[in-house]
Amino acid sequence: MTTDARSFPPAFLFGAATAAYQIEGAAHEDGRTDSIWDAFSRVPGAVLGADNGDVACDHYHRYQDDVAMMKDLGLQTYRFSTSWSRVQPDGGPVNPKGIDFYSRLVDELLGAGIKPWLTLYHWDLPQALEEKGGWVNRDTASLFRDYALNVHDALGDRVDVWTTLNEPWCSSFLSYTGGVHAPGRQSPRDGLAAAHHLLLGHGLTIEALRDRDPKLELGITLNLTVAKPVDPARAGDVDAARRIDGQFNRVFLDPIFRGAYPEDLLEDVAEFGLTDFIQDGDLAQISQPIDTLGVNYYHGELVSDRPAEHPLLAQAPTSRPTRSAFPAADGVFTHPQGLPLTAMEWEVQPDGLRELLVRVNTEYAAPAGTSLYVTENGAAFDDVVAADGSVPDARRTEFLTDHLGAVLDAIDEGVEVRGYFYWSLMDNYEWAWGYDKRFGIVRVDYATQERTVKDSGRAYADIIRNRALS
Repeated sequence: MTTDARSFPPAFLFGAATAAYQIEGAAHEDGRTDSIWDAFSRVPGAVLGADNGDVACDHYHRYQDDVAMMKDLGLQTYRFSTSWSRVQPDGGPVNPKGIDFYSRLVDELLGAGIKPWLTLYHWDLPQALEEKGGWVNRDTASLFRDYALNVHDALGDRVDVWTTLNEPWCSSFLSYTGGVHAPGRQSPRDGLAAAHHLLLGHGLTIEALRDRDPKLELGITLNLTVAKPVDPARAGDVDAARRIDGQFNRVFLDPIFRGAYPEDLLEDVAEFGLTDFIQDGDLAQISQPIDTLGVNYYHGELVSDRPAEHPLLAQAPTSRPTRSAFPAADGVFTHPQGLPLTAMEWEVQPDGLRELLVRVNTEYAAPAGTSLYVTENGAAFDDVVAADGSVPDARRTEFLTDHLGAVLDAIDEGVEVRGYFYWSLMDNYEWAWGYDKRFGIVRVDYATQERTVKDSGRAYADIIRNRALS
C-alpha cells in the first residue's frame, strides 16, 4: 500500500456488524425464551467465567443511543440479527413485543440515515427446537423459512437487504461436531447433518422471500479461509490444504453456487453419512440464485499432515490438530506463519483477504452475477483505558486500515467489492469466550454500560468521512 490516499468507489458502503445474543440482553423480557446459547451458557465449563448474555450490552433498552452513536461515527449501514427466540419464543407463534423491538430499531436506523442490513440467523436457535433435534432435524429448515416470512411480514416494507445465515460453518461444525459452541454436541455425523439442513433452510428461505418481493437483495454470509500447505511441493501438505478448503469453504460455496457438494469432500466424509441427509431436489433448492455474498474473514491457515515435531517444522512449535471441528480432518495440523497475533491468538494476515476475495469472485460470485461484501472483519486486543478515559488501540487501528487496504487491493485487481462491515461495533459477549475478548471499535464498560469510542473508532470515522485510506 502506498503512502498516498487511496479512494473507495463512490457507492462503497461502510458499516459495522453485531449479533442479537451478543449485545441485546433482556434475555427473559417481553416474552423472549431460551435460545441454545442461554442453555449452553449454563453448562459448567462451557463458557469462560460462566458468562451469559442475560444483560450483554443492554442494547434492547439502549438501542436509540447506540444508533445515535452509529450516526456520529458516520456508519452508512448496520448489520444486525433478529433473535428467533425473541420473535417466536420456543419456536411458537409470533411474539408482538419481540418483533416490535426490531421494528423500532429499523425505524431508528432509517431516521438516522443508516441502511438496515438484516441477518435472520446468527446462531440463537430456540432451545425448544434444539430439544426436537435442532439443525440435525430436517424439519428445522422449514421452520426457519416460516420464521423468516414472519420477520418479513413486520419489516419487509422497510428492509431491503436480507441475509439468511451467518457463518453456517460455526453453527454446524463448531456447534454439533466440535462441541465448543451451542448446543455443544460432539458428533461428526450431526455436524454434517446440521450443515446440510442449514443450507436447505437457506434455500427454502431465499425462494420464499423472492416470491414475496422480487426486489429484495437476498444472500448469505460465510466465514471463509485461505488454506495453504506448509510445503507446496509435498503431496501430504497439499492434501491437508485441500481437505481444510473443502470442509471450510467449498462445503458451502459449491452447493450454493454449483448445486453440488464437491466430490472430494463427499469422499473425505463418506464414513459419516452426509449423503444420507440429501434428498431429491435438495441441491436445486439450496442453489437458488442469490444477490449478495457476505465474506467474513479473520485469518488464514498454514496446514500440514505433520505436527511441529517434524524436523522441517521446528519453527512451528505451537501447531494444533484441527480434527475437533472437521469431520474428516484427522491428522491435519495448522502451523503458525510467524505473523503478529490478536488476543484470540489469530494471526494477522491482511493479504489473505485480498487473495480470498479474488478467488471467491473469480470462481463463484462473478460468474453468478452475485455482489460481494466483506460482512465481518475485526480483531480482539487487550485494550487499556488511559488516564483521561480514552481507549488508545493502535493495533486495532492498524488491523482495520491494513484490511481496508487489502479490500482496495482486491478492487484494483478487478473485484467489485461493494462494502465493508467492521466486527464489531462494540465490545460484546464473545460466545464461549464470554466477556474476556473485546472486538469493538467502541468500548463497553459492562458494569455501567458506558460506551467509549476507541481510537480505532475515530480512525474509522475519518476514513468514512474522507472515503479514502491514507
